[in-house]
Amino acid sequence: MDRNDRRLERWLAAGVIDAETAERIRAFERAREGGVGRALPVALALGFGGVLVAAGVLLFVAANWDVMSPALRVTAVLTMVGAFHVGGAAAAGRFEALATTLHALGTIALGAGIFLAGQVFNLDEHWPSGLMLWAIGAWAGWWLRRDWAQLALAVSLTPAWLGAEWSALRLAEAWRVLAPEVGFFLLALAYVSVDRGRFARAVERTFFWLGAVSLPVTAVVLAGAAATRVEFEAARLARPGFGALPFGVPATPDIVALGWTVALLAPFAAAWLLRRQGTSMNAAATVWAVALVNVHLLHSRLWMYPWLAVGCVGLALWGLRERRASLVNFAAAGFALTVMAFYFETVMTKMGRSVSLMGLGALFLVGGYLLERARRRMVGAMKGGLA
Repeated sequence: MDRNDRRLERWLAAGVIDAETAERIRAFERAREGGVGRALPVALALGFGGVLVAAGVLLFVAANWDVMSPALRVTAVLTMVGAFHVGGAAAAGRFEALATTLHALGTIALGAGIFLAGQVFNLDEHWPSGLMLWAIGAWAGWWLRRDWAQLALAVSLTPAWLGAEWSALRLAEAWRVLAPEVGFFLLALAYVSVDRGRFARAVERTFFWLGAVSLPVTAVVLAGAAATRVEFEAARLARPGFGALPFGVPATPDIVALGWTVALLAPFAAAWLLRRQGTSMNAAATVWAVALVNVHLLHSRLWMYPWLAVGCVGLALWGLRERRASLVNFAAAGFALTVMAFYFETVMTKMGRSVSLMGLGALFLVGGYLLERARRRMVGAMKGGLA
């Protein structure tokens, strides 16, 4: 039973719809999606097929790259881009899934073409501009096609370009300016909290899954960067001059202000476009993230753990408020990781090996049981409308 069937059964039990209406809804969904049993194998086949075709083309070009003239190299890359898009245009209207796959391959090949063209002609330019041009191409593809693959490429390449611009600055004390880590984390939160029902289902699912995949990664990176900054600041206070590298540009106030402006305003603008209402929760997450990267002012990493726990509780409350089981699940996982990290840093190092392992096992058993029980209670309290 898929999600639509579960919802229909719940609505039938509550008396919201009758059996005839439920059957009409099922018939409509089956006609629109072609049946779940057939859609999944087709999607898997097209996905693996697209990856294999892209890998084969790149492998062929790489194997013959040295014997190809610059003109032939450029021709091969342009042919790759054009062939994929022409194939996608030919499949449009007949087999939309295949058209989506081919157009996505064409946009991916565009990125390869941009960077390979720079390599062929030895263009000594600002390398993040290649990502910017690639993102523009993906947005153009989304404007023309309006399919989820072009949207996923566009909303992934745009923050990648901004991160590349920051990386290209080569700051001598980049460890002191954690604006990118905060920005990527807040953007993942904006994606995963996309307003349900505001957009088409494909658009909503694209943003949600991009956020769901990137949120755990960006959260761990953010916490690790905050912990590292505490150690760096402690070492710098003990040894003046520590952390200043012999290369790179200084982190001047204007560069720092620009970095923080983009890192804080861009995710909030994305949240406003995706949600319009409820952005106060995104604003609260912004305050929490900025406070986390400034925990070094307390001169101890131990203060990180209660603040991380506060963030997990806040995320769970956010999920309860908006009936999003996904946020509750992320909060439970984050709380578990926080407790484990605290145990490893403060408890396990002060105990014998056998005792520490027994304590870790007890923590997994008892803590896991209590955490899962609390998570189920929160999810069960929502009574539907889960994300």
